Amino acid sequence: QVQLVESGGGLVQAGDSLALSCGASGRTFDNYGVGWFRQAPGKEREFVAALSWNGYSTRCVDSVQGRFTISKNNANDTVYLRMNSLKPEDTAVYYCAAVAGIFTTTPARYTFWGQGTQVTVSS
Repeated sequence: QVQLVESGGGLVQAGDSLALSCGASGRTFDNYGVGWFRQAPGKEREFVAALSWNGYSTRCVDSVQGRFTISKNNANDTVYLRMNSLKPEDTAVYYCAAVAGIFTTTPARYTFWGQGTQVTVSS
């Protein structure tokens, strides 16, 4: 069993930056694809960014391309979502998720989920 814990959310102003962290307990992220998703009030959960299980590939949704970066620090086994030039429409609860051995942007294919961290961007 993998337990994921996100941190780093908060209240910021438009144009600011935040870095979200996702750590795993119970095992490492080795051979796990990791994704970040977000859900705004009244909306479906949507894909934000994903990192392949081997760490070689990343993908971001078009709306965050060039502003958000997903990466992994192997030394502390933490996956980050660095968010720059934040906009009010980025306001949501952000979740990290993990799945063994695949690279996917589909939420239903992820096995393990964190509890989420709130990001609020004021205009």
